[in-house]
Amino acid sequence: MLSSRVSLAMQVCAGTDKNFVVINQKGIDPPSLDLLARAGIIALRRAKRRNMERLVLACGGEAINSVEGMTEDCLGWAGLVYEHVLGEEKYTFVENVKNPHSCTILIKGPNDHTIAQIKDAVRDGLRSVKNTVEDEAVVLGAGAFEMAARKHLIDNVKKTVKGRAQLGVGAFADALLVIPKTLAENSGLDTQDVIVSLENEHDRGLVVGLNHNSGEPVDPEMEGIYDNYLVKRQIVNSGPIIASQLLLVDEVIRAGRNMRKPT
Repeated sequence: MLSSRVSLAMQVCAGTDKNFVVINQKGIDPPSLDLLARAGIIALRRAKRRNMERLVLACGGEAINSVEGMTEDCLGWAGLVYEHVLGEEKYTFVENVKNPHSCTILIKGPNDHTIAQIKDAVRDGLRSVKNTVEDEAVVLGAGAFEMAARKHLIDNVKKTVKGRAQLGVGAFADALLVIPKTLAENSGLDTQDVIVSLENEHDRGLVVGLNHNSGEPVDPEMEGIYDNYLVKRQIVNSGPIIASQLLLVDEVIRAGRNMRKPT
């Protein structure tokens, strides 16, 4: 088995500056590692399964269970493979691959809590980018969308309905203010002053949001502040459903009490 690997490595790498790297998901005994090293072959053992799957996608080639009949078509390619020590751990970096459509982000921190926070921030950022690419759309952030949606509901939608439905439209419109109010509270600003200031700007036909540093209205498009369309749509759809479920719970509890009353 080793002889077939060595002969294939010599055939592929002969007369070039290329090298041969073997990455194995299972273990490799020390004598085999020594023989491979003498032949100038780098061997890595006990690679994780998910890393093996990523290597196949990034470097090309295919994962094989036996070296019998192994040919050059089974091999992948990477421009640089090296080992680097970070802290007390050794990491193998595979760079300049054939299909660079994936990468590994190495997160370092002084303790587990910091690492967990950084990991959550990175995951949220990547998901935001993913949603934006898939939706091909964004909405203005900094509370601008909520203020504009409230104005549209009050000025236009509320006039098209009659009776109790007007109260529902008004309640939903006021509920949208929770986003700019929360932004103001988190920034240490007076919520009433912020809402009044934003409403005045929207009444003038300007779609603005909140600058959490100065507390003044700001154009989110000029500042590059956007929110995911998918997230906003999910919030708008989920709000009424959750409110209806909460009201339904009250009805169920009230019905249960009535059923316990003696006849």
